[in-house]
Amino acid sequence: MYSIDQLLETIRDKNVESIRLQFTDIQGLVKSVSIPAVRLGKALDSGTGFDGSSIEGFARIQESDMLLRPDISSFSLLPWKARENKNVARLICDVYRPNGEPFEGDPRYVLKRAVGKAEEMGYTMNVGPELEFFLFKMENGRATTIPHDFAGYFDFGPVDLAEDIRREIVLSLTEMGFKIEASHHEVARGQHEIDFTYGEALRTADNVVTFKYVTRTIAMKNGLAATFMPKPIYGAAGSGMHVNISLFRGGENAFFDPEGKMQLSDLARYFVGGLLEHAPAITAVTNPLVNSYKRLVSGFEAPVYIGWSGPNRSSLIRVPSGRGLSTRLELRSPDPSCSPYLGFAAILAAGLDGVRRKIDPGDPVDLNIYELSDAERERLGIKLLPSNLKEALDHLEEDRVVKDALGEHVYANFNRLGTLEWKMYNSFVHPWEVERYINNI
Repeated sequence: MYSIDQLLETIRDKNVESIRLQFTDIQGLVKSVSIPAVRLGKALDSGTGFDGSSIEGFARIQESDMLLRPDISSFSLLPWKARENKNVARLICDVYRPNGEPFEGDPRYVLKRAVGKAEEMGYTMNVGPELEFFLFKMENGRATTIPHDFAGYFDFGPVDLAEDIRREIVLSLTEMGFKIEASHHEVARGQHEIDFTYGEALRTADNVVTFKYVTRTIAMKNGLAATFMPKPIYGAAGSGMHVNISLFRGGENAFFDPEGKMQLSDLARYFVGGLLEHAPAITAVTNPLVNSYKRLVSGFEAPVYIGWSGPNRSSLIRVPSGRGLSTRLELRSPDPSCSPYLGFAAILAAGLDGVRRKIDPGDPVDLNIYELSDAERERLGIKLLPSNLKEALDHLEEDRVVKDALGEHVYANFNRLGTLEWKMYNSFVHPWEVERYINNI
């Protein structure tokens, strides 16, 4: 953790010329303004102003003045920007109103608020996300859906043509302070996964945003397009962002109980209960695109049914084998198109609601849920996740816990943008329709 004096000294020692001040809109898109390094002192003291009305979902034009206040703990050099012994750095910022109050529409503030409520209950949430992405060829400066390679799960060179690109991404992330767990080719052609170590929820959300930014930048430097679109290719596996979750109380993992069933504490079971009860509403936040629901279909290891289990990968929530400090839950529905700040806030709020109300998740289902009949699933009480964005938004509208986690401002704009996307999608004539009907009707 830097002090302000240490940060300014580092900037001088590293010959930092300019600094990117970064934040995200409610859709998770990174926004940035560059300032000369010599102006950082002013930015730290009084903030850097910007027009909030120009950021989707932020503010109306008559109340548009906003301030960026850098979080000095997020300081990092951008390795690919170094030239002639000069460097460029970035700082992730919080958004404030001119009166000094945090802006309620800032996704980072939404997660801070959720984390604060967990701390009031004595808990810290740690998160370990697993992000998948595709590398596609580019033509005339635009991304195609032509995979860069034809490898499969855990393949390596020469069929995995992206081995060196993944290595370059990993090296850049490492230089920026990431601790990488593993990197490998995924199931689909052109699909990859890089995992980094778990951490406290806010810092991990910052890391997800950084990870996506770095991956796309390094891919572009190599003449490729990296995409975190959930389902870019029909008939191929989609890209998920499985979220590994644990609650800590002090230095102890509160999900672990050596005497409990499956060595899980009652707290862990109640947290599962909260996730299951609020899963339909959470899905609107963690799977925010029309395209997200093309991934949530049977046959590609993506979850479809609301259930939990031990190691069973057909469940929405599974409990990986690690115990002790490694005890965790894996929520398998989120995809990497979501805002990690809003997604983690929704997950935490739902789980804590389960803890407060002691929601019993029922017995785990250690069967292949995909192979069960409708009658068997009904008997076991296993329901479906929303099948499209509109259905998910309807569930969110009815879910007070998840809506309160987002806050009135974010919810209203999130719902407005999602509804607009659904309406646009429904009114568009898709190539599939033309091919299917043009010669037959």
